[in-house]
Amino acid sequence: MSRPGPVLPTVHLNGTSAEALAEALTVALEKLWEAQQALQDAAPNGRDYYPQGPALAQLAQEQHRQRAEALQDIRTDLATVLDSVLDQQQRRQR
Repeated sequence: MSRPGPVLPTVHLNGTSAEALAEALTVALEKLWEAQQALQDAAPNGRDYYPQGPALAQLAQEQHRQRAEALQDIRTDLATVLDSVLDQQQRRQR
């Protein structure tokens, strides 16, 4: 089953400005990229698990993959929201 896409905000006069939304989303995307890099550096090393048996090393790798995938899913969602905000901003400026 596929994940639903993110709910997209509507940029309007009584809400948060497109500029403020775009800036906050851009910062969040940058921080998530940093988190992805840090997570990559923290990848499990099989030598740290083999005394517990080969299945644990494989499980640790799978759990790590799932964490990395979750971060990427969040970045994808936020990029979609940012694209929507920027598109709305561009249409309003025409």
